Amino acid sequence: MSDFLSSFLSSFNFNLGTFGFPLETVIIFFAVIALSVYLDLFAHRNSKEITVKDASLWSLFWIGLALAFYGYLWGRFDKEWADLYLAGYVLEKSLSVDNLMVFMAIFASFGITGKLQHRILYWGIIGALIFRAVFVVIGAGLFAASPYVGFIFAAFVIWSAVKMLTAGDNDDEEIEDYSNHWSVRWTGKLIPTYTKLFGERFMIRHAELNAQQISSITRKGLRYATPAFLCLMAIETSDVAFAFDSVPAVIAVTQEPLLVYAAMIFAILGLRSLYFILAALTKYLVHLEKAIIALLFFIGIKMGIQSWNHAIGDTGIHISPNTSLFIVLGVLALGVIASFVFPDKSEN
Repeated sequence: MSDFLSSFLSSFNFNLGTFGFPLETVIIFFAVIALSVYLDLFAHRNSKEITVKDASLWSLFWIGLALAFYGYLWGRFDKEWADLYLAGYVLEKSLSVDNLMVFMAIFASFGITGKLQHRILYWGIIGALIFRAVFVVIGAGLFAASPYVGFIFAAFVIWSAVKMLTAGDNDDEEIEDYSNHWSVRWTGKLIPTYTKLFGERFMIRHAELNAQQISSITRKGLRYATPAFLCLMAIETSDVAFAFDSVPAVIAVTQEPLLVYAAMIFAILGLRSLYFILAALTKYLVHLEKAIIALLFFIGIKMGIQSWNHAIGDTGIHISPNTSLFIVLGVLALGVIASFVFPDKSEN
C-alpha cells in the first residue's frame, strides 16, 4: 500500500463494526450499475469510432457516478465508511491505468482499429464486472496461482511492446487473414476458428459461410470463433492478470466485500472511456505511442518482479502503486511534450 493511503487510513477511527450488506445499499448499487450500463449500451448501440469529446463526457459521467455513491455512503451511513470506499476507488483507478496500456498492445497485436474496439471493450468490461465479483467472493485462496499467471502475462506484455516497436507505420493497419496469427495458431486446433473478421461478430454458424469462406476455417464445427472473439479473450485474460494485484490491494484498504466490489466496479466502468481518450490522442500526438511502448516494457518488467517476489524470493525491489502511477503519468507527459516540441514534419 502506498505511503499516501497508509497515512490516509491511519487517521480513521476503525471502531466502526462491520458494514455488511445493507439491503438498501445493495439494491441501490446494483440498480445504478445496471441502469448505467444499459444507458451506455443504448448510447453506443450503433458501433462507431468514439471521439475524444464523447469519451471525455462519458469519463466525467463515470467519475461523477462514483462520487455520487461516495456522497450516498457519507449521508446515509458514516463518513468513515465513505472514505474507505473512496480510498479503494482511488487506488483501483490508479492501478487500472496499466490496463489501458495493455489494451492498446492487444489491439495493436490483433490489428483491430476503430469501432470494433468499442464493441470488444464493452463486452470486456462486462466480463470484468463478473470476474471481479468472483475474485472478491473467493478471496485470498484464488491468489495462490497469481505469481505464475503474472510471469505469463509479463512475457506477453513485453512481447507486445517489442512487436509494437518493430511494427513501424504498419501497426494501424487491419489484418485481413489471421491464419498465421499467434492467437489462431494457439487455439485453432482447440476451437474451430474462422481466420478472418466477420463484421463485428464474435461467433458465426457453419451455415452462414459460403464455399469460399469455409476454406478459411481451422477445422470444421457447428460454430466458429472469429479473431474478434480471440481478441476479447485476450482482453479478459489481461483483466484477470491485473486483478491478481488490484483486488488484494483494495482488500488491504478495507475488508468489507461490498465496499471493495463497489470501489473496483466504479473504477472499471470508466476504463473504456479513458482508453478511447488515450487512443484518440495518439492520432494527434505523434510521439505518444513511443511513450506507450516504453510503458509496456515498464509494466511487463514490474509484473515479472512482483511475480518473482511472490513465487521465488524477495528481490528487494518493490514498486508501490503511487510510484507506478507517477511513472506512467510522467512518461505519458513526456510523450505529449515531445509531440509539441518535435512535431512530425511529414504532416506539414
